[in-house]
Amino acid sequence: MDFMRDSSRNQCRFRTFNVIDDFNREGLGIDFAVSLPAGRVTRYLDNLAEYHGYPLTIWVVNGPEFTGKTFIDRAKSHGITINYIQAGSPYQNGYIERFNRTYRTEVIDLYLFNNLEQARKVTEEWLIIYNTERPHKTLNNMTLNEYKTLKQAA
Repeated sequence: MDFMRDSSRNQCRFRTFNVIDDFNREGLGIDFAVSLPAGRVTRYLDNLAEYHGYPLTIWVVNGPEFTGKTFIDRAKSHGITINYIQAGSPYQNGYIERFNRTYRTEVIDLYLFNNLEQARKVTEEWLIIYNTERPHKTLNNMTLNEYKTLKQAA
């Protein structure tokens, strides 16, 4: 999990909260808002867990959204271990950093969004393509769905 920042055409700054599954590189979701406090982050993760289930472990930066009582208590209540990345060591969470770079070059840098709703819509469409149609070099040029199916059959 990680955050990114950008702004819309009218200079409205916003943040994205990007969540992937390290096992199969699947983009689980991207939330948008002007502000993403811990309460919103945990609600978003609970919504993702309704479909994907809760992870055993998560990797996060030492930001206030992830070090506060709200987030830590929520993780503990679901039996999730939190691993914090050392400051200045983004390679410790390389999969999300790679995902962020791809998302930035394929979506954020290509569009001048008029509002957050437009950014959400474009992102949702991109995420579907990313997960279902786009081959990934690290997965032997399989799509995420193909890789996931292969691993479940094994």
